[in-house]
Amino acid sequence: MSHNHDGAVQDHGSVKSYLTGFVLSVILTAIPFWAVMTGQLSPGMTLATVVGLAIVQIVVHLKYFLHLNFSPSSRENTVAFMFSALIIVMVVGLSVWIILSANEMMM
Repeated sequence: MSHNHDGAVQDHGSVKSYLTGFVLSVILTAIPFWAVMTGQLSPGMTLATVVGLAIVQIVVHLKYFLHLNFSPSSRENTVAFMFSALIIVMVVGLSVWIILSANEMMM
């Protein structure tokens, strides 16, 4: 544990926390890999599995590796993360839109 500039204690995780995050990440990667490689699920169910577990894995990474929580004491970190995520989504989304529009105009 360390102290921030206000003197409040910040938790940067423990070995147990990192191992928990690692094991969850491996499981959340193995299940979609199995679903795609075996083909035992329908295509729609496979897609739902991959997307659903990807969202869960994002939450696991935010909690166990980036130590992001939504408590009032870490509001600044949460707002900074959300702003960064918004900018990234906008840049990627608008880039795809521009590329698709340019492709459509050339056809």
